[in-house]
Amino acid sequence: MIYVRSKPKEHGMGNQIEGVLEQGQKVVVIEDLVSTGKSSLQAVDAIREAGGEVIGMCALFTYGFDAAAEAMEKAQVPLFTISNYTALMEVAEEQSLITAEQKQSLEAWRQNPGGWGR
Repeated sequence: MIYVRSKPKEHGMGNQIEGVLEQGQKVVVIEDLVSTGKSSLQAVDAIREAGGEVIGMCALFTYGFDAAAEAMEKAQVPLFTISNYTALMEVAEEQSLITAEQKQSLEAWRQNPGGWGR
């Protein structure tokens, strides 16, 4: 097991990766959340630069943004998640946790998170 920081430490040994990563070692990246995929793929890049072979990524949750899917495909990183936005919305609707109006607003956010609410 290794731990990958978003950037190298500014003190101590200055490591971005903690733990032992051997040249050619196969690695599965574990994430809590994948939104755009940007920070997740920064970890992938660091592992690859250190000689590791990233064979995939697992995450607890993804919003399912197109940008993330495109970025993962471009980086050749298969992504597997335990749950996703679509499943969350299905449960929220089944359990009457959100109104139809709220669901519509949330879907508008999901389609354009950067421009939502403007």
